[in-house]
Parts: sequence; C-alpha cells; structure tokens
Amino acid sequence: MLFNTSYKNEDYIKEVNRLIGKSYSFIEKLKMRGVGSRRLVVEELSPSVKPKNMQEIDANFASVELRPKGIVIHFSNRLDRYSWIVPYRLMAIFSTQTFSIHSNGQFIKLRKDKYYRDNKKFFDKMNGLKNAFLSTNYKIIE
Repeated sequence: MLFNTSYKNEDYIKEVNRLIGKSYSFIEKLKMRGVGSRRLVVEELSPSVKPKNMQEIDANFASVELRPKGIVIHFSNRLDRYSWIVPYRLMAIFSTQTFSIHSNGQFIKLRKDKYYRDNKKFFDKMNGLKNAFLSTNYKIIE
C-alpha cells in the first residue's frame, strides 16, 4: 500500500500501525542496533507503486524501516516523499543483478552498488526478523 507522506497523514499512521505494528521503542532500537537502512538507489519501481508524477530525470533514493510485522520502504520524488507498506507475510526478496523486494505483484528494484554493500548486514537482519515472525505465526493444521 503506497502513501504520500510528505506531510502528516493520519490515514497512513493508522494503516501502518494496523498492518505492520507500531515502530520499535528507543530501547528496542538500541538493542537491535538500528532499525533503518542507509540510503539505496532505486533502479525500478513497478507501475502500481510508481507515483503518477514520477520524474525519471533524477536518481531516486530509498530507505527501509523495520517494524515488528513488516517493513516500510520510503522513497522520494523531487519534493514528495512516499512510503510503501510491506507486511512480512507478503514479502519476497530476490537478489539477482538487482536486489528486489516484491509484495502482491508490486516490486521495487534496488541497485547493487556501494550503498547495497553498506546495507548487507541490515538486509540479513531484515531476513532474520521475517523468518522469526513467520515461524512464530506458523500453525500446523492436523
């Protein structure tokens, strides 16, 4: 789900808290050694995630924020800031020539450059949190 978060958006706050939980407390952030990625270069956005007024001229940057039940991908377009909510249960990650995050037929592809290498430990942490969340919510039906 994509939201314009350039300004305070009550709908975004309610939806993100409902879907993927409230952000971690200050103490939890310290214990986790951070819950946000460094900046990443956006290579490509799926048409359903791409804003209508997207400018292709500038290099677009993104960052990823961890939440208890998912992630929020923040990216900008000129003066506007957008946030894409991705629950862990719907998230798929692929690492080919680009690093891509998919959810419900939508995707964002991130360039594998020095920014990606700086974020490698962060992505490992994100995968660990996703696996821990999915394993605790997995129920065997007999």
